[in-house]
Amino acid sequence: MKGIKFTQIWGVLTLLLLLSSCISILESKKNNLPKAPEAFQGSKDTMNSFYVNRTAFFHDPYLNALIDTALQNNQEINILLQEVKVVQNEVLARKGAYIPFVNVGGGMAADKVGRYTSQGASDAMSTIAPGKQTPEVLGNFIFGANIAWEVDIWRKLRNARDAAMNRYLATEEGKNFAITTLVAEIAQSYYELLALDNQLEILQQNIEIQKNALEIVRVEKIAARVTELAVKKFEAEVFKNQSHVFHLKQQIIEIENRINFLVGRYPQPIQRNAIAFSATPPDSIYAGVPSQLLANRPDIRRAEQLLKAYKLDVQVAKADFYPSLFIDARLGFNAFNPKFLISSPESMIFSMAGNMAAPVINRKAIQAAYLSANARQIQAMYLYEQTILRSFIEVANQWSNIANLKREYELKAQQVDALNQSIAISTALFRSARADYMEVLLTQRDALESKFDLIETRMLQYHAWVEMYRALGGGR
Repeated sequence: MKGIKFTQIWGVLTLLLLLSSCISILESKKNNLPKAPEAFQGSKDTMNSFYVNRTAFFHDPYLNALIDTALQNNQEINILLQEVKVVQNEVLARKGAYIPFVNVGGGMAADKVGRYTSQGASDAMSTIAPGKQTPEVLGNFIFGANIAWEVDIWRKLRNARDAAMNRYLATEEGKNFAITTLVAEIAQSYYELLALDNQLEILQQNIEIQKNALEIVRVEKIAARVTELAVKKFEAEVFKNQSHVFHLKQQIIEIENRINFLVGRYPQPIQRNAIAFSATPPDSIYAGVPSQLLANRPDIRRAEQLLKAYKLDVQVAKADFYPSLFIDARLGFNAFNPKFLISSPESMIFSMAGNMAAPVINRKAIQAAYLSANARQIQAMYLYEQTILRSFIEVANQWSNIANLKREYELKAQQVDALNQSIAISTALFRSARADYMEVLLTQRDALESKFDLIETRMLQYHAWVEMYRALGGGR
């Protein structure tokens, strides 16, 4: 008889496994990106500026103070920190899923059955001790522990735990990427603010030059060497530049407040050193080798962790097709009177059961979850490839941009020097009646525009410098 029962049980288990094993083979996606080049175009660096400390990379103490404050107060970063904690708690929950659940508790109740029932008649005829009849009202006191455990046969629960851990690491890398972006945004806004300060100073100096030129034109008009038209032309140019001063001041206020928002504080003046903008060119930056991006860029590390998590999700979804084994156990004491609850071994209760179940009919929901998990895994692989490509292209673009902006700045500086000399020449020629007043006016306009362009190019150099640092994975 025992052999027959064992054979039946074994047959049922075998049938469940056979039915559960009918799982379709799904398509998979591998990393099809070719091997990264040995070096960035035109770069022979083995050193990488990613490894340079942020305070050593950004020499400006005012900028570093702003970044330090932002890392403490920026709302977006603090929101992400809480998101990291939420995902971390999910890992803790998943860790507990494959450990037995133990509950301890107790209860009490009272019960009276009818005298003319089978149980009532039986109780009336029975005794609980010699000469002591069973009471009409019976209590029911119970105390013990319940154990429930899903045996992780197919590593479904442990894979879910590992997937949660990978998502936690991805969230952590997402926070690091947000910090990198925040540092770059503050630095670029700061250099934009310095550029506006320099443009404002140059504009005010140019207004003084134009006022002096206006006085010369007025004297020349009295001498009947020019007409009122020349005077009005110079006056209009002075008024135009004076009005542009207020436009620059408004831009300065808006960028200051943009920085204040990133720093997490109300509007206030931004401390800065505008002189260093023109006096100190950006330091050298080292791109390193392309393979270092895989370890340095937080967005690549985030995509990699998500890819690992989605691969484990496929294994978890696949395990839902297989039989699940559940074990339930109970150990405690049960008596109709509290004094008998733990004083007598007769009040001890114990039970244990094992259940195995597997989906057999209508498994469409499980199959849909399995197919969706596989699709997300393929999607994550494409995202991983896309992130690697984007990072390489960003570094390559900024590497070229830095070199081209350096040459552009040198030529624009020569242009500014030539136009500065032309202002003095055109003024002298005008006084000697060898040049028209429009030549003086146009020369001043060209000189002002060239100085603005020079500052704009310097700002773009700083932006490219910051973007390169961010593209290499720095910023923390």
